[in-house]
Amino acid sequence: MAERLIGGVDYPRTVLEFQEWFATDAACLDFLARLRWPDGFVCPKCGVSEQAWRIAGGLWMCRACGRQTSVTAGTIFDRTRSPLRMWFHAAWYITSQKTGVSAQGLQRVLGLRSYETAWTWMHKFRRAMVVPGRELLHGIVELDETYVGGISRGNAGRSSMKVGVMVATEMLGGKRLGRIRLEPSPGESLQLISFAQRVIQPGAMVRTDGARELKRLANLGYEHERHVELGSDVPAHVSLYGVHTVASLLKRWLEGTLHQGISNDHLSYYLDEFTFRFNRRASRSRGLLFYRLLDQAMRTDPAPLPTLVAAKEQDDTNLT
Repeated sequence: MAERLIGGVDYPRTVLEFQEWFATDAACLDFLARLRWPDGFVCPKCGVSEQAWRIAGGLWMCRACGRQTSVTAGTIFDRTRSPLRMWFHAAWYITSQKTGVSAQGLQRVLGLRSYETAWTWMHKFRRAMVVPGRELLHGIVELDETYVGGISRGNAGRSSMKVGVMVATEMLGGKRLGRIRLEPSPGESLQLISFAQRVIQPGAMVRTDGARELKRLANLGYEHERHVELGSDVPAHVSLYGVHTVASLLKRWLEGTLHQGISNDHLSYYLDEFTFRFNRRASRSRGLLFYRLLDQAMRTDPAPLPTLVAAKEQDDTNLT
């Protein structure tokens, strides 16, 4: 059962509370320590959970083995030279903007000297926006593929230079949408089948278009309903309202928020951010989203700058 968090106790409810709670790096470090060790410090070397104490440099000293441990080691904050207060302000800003945040916008708000720093921080946080082992989609789920990228005159779909994105959307009745899942398409045969098995709970009703290969869903534990037959006069956006609405919103978000190209290597992380925002679009507590993002950031492996920059070099040449 998910833990019940209380605003004003577990997370700040307003920007004023945020500023009061995290006025110093020490306060930020204490908050991260509670996220990493909610039941008390556990030494990563000996596994002993006996009392530890803080020493200089924001380290914890294990009384049993003498190991010195940084609370940020092995997380997206690993080896950062920037004040934790800046990271916290970045997380608050990212989660308080419903429509998304560009690296340029983050640079401006935080007063960062370098655009590269803002870009790097955005990508580190994007890697913390998907919770491993998250609940599968269930009920009635629409499944399809869309294409994102630049202008491809005279071509469409798989024949174009655009990149495929697989979309699964829960339908809650009428035109109400539930949660979504997005992944880049590898461009291989039966990729939608594999995607469905990763993100949709067996037993769910899966609605698709008339593609023949999708008939296999009925033999894989799903109820399968073909909503658009090949050659039908009914537009797909009418019969498969959910996935086409999500696809349209995704394209507008990519164009309006990012203002630049996206490399294939980074596309999945942009999709993760869109999913994170879409699935929490009805949340009335920005502070809770801030808590969730930092909590997951403490469980996400570091993303060293060289690995980010190597892919960034392609950003202006792929999905432009």
